[in-house]
Amino acid sequence: MTLAGPTTIARALATAAGNGLARLDAQLLLLHALGRPGSERAWLLAHDDAPLAGAEAAAFADLVERRLSGEPVAYLLGHKEFRGMTLQVDARVLVPRPDTETLVDWALDCLDGRSGARFLDLGTGSGAIALALKSARPDLDAHAVDASADALTVARANAARLGLAVDLRQADWLEGAAAGHDLIVSNPPYVAAGDPHLPALRHEPLSALAAGADGLDDIRRIVRDAPAHLAPGAWLLLEHGHDQAAAVRALLAARGFDEVQSRTDLGGIERCSGGRWPAMK
Repeated sequence: MTLAGPTTIARALATAAGNGLARLDAQLLLLHALGRPGSERAWLLAHDDAPLAGAEAAAFADLVERRLSGEPVAYLLGHKEFRGMTLQVDARVLVPRPDTETLVDWALDCLDGRSGARFLDLGTGSGAIALALKSARPDLDAHAVDASADALTVARANAARLGLAVDLRQADWLEGAAAGHDLIVSNPPYVAAGDPHLPALRHEPLSALAAGADGLDDIRRIVRDAPAHLAPGAWLLLEHGHDQAAAVRALLAARGFDEVQSRTDLGGIERCSGGRWPAMK
């Protein structure tokens, strides 16, 4: 995108819109270029005739081009809000989605009244789920793993900045995990390898998105292995794709989980499924 000659906030936003950029994205990126927080969208409206310095205009134009190429806004800003926390994110991790808050809410329900309960977050990425649980329940014994050393670097930085104590370890799903967890929770890869939406997600790590021909390879492995690491009566909760709930419930039931069920996200889609490992087996 080119901003020819001197320009104002209003003209810069109009040019971005004319190039096809969503209004909210343009506002957030312009505030970032100006060194102002994303909460100051009203400031832009009140100062729409303010001139942009050449460096500011150039920075905004670059951000707009990158966004139009498909790069997530969160990567361009360097952070993403999740359940009231500001998480640092970049191309080493998936961008946390609002729908994943459904999984966090369900996990908190499962741990309600269980002081000091121990949970394990599989494939933690930026640390969003584990940190949200620890933030809501400081008493929890929090553990999280990821196969990616780069992702763990991001998660550890978020934990340190937020002052939240989570044991973060590199592992391939449940390999090396202890037994007796009161909850295992995961937002694993669940996109089918040939899904037509994958090209639009090319800026995010493919290993955190795709999982075999039907997208269920990693979920199958977690369901298979989780019982050896769950305490009697503990829950396994999994996020999955919009059309995978029935398949995931079938996997849980076949493995021997009780109380198998799903929960819907903000859009009313069955986004998470889980089950309780029986107290006696």
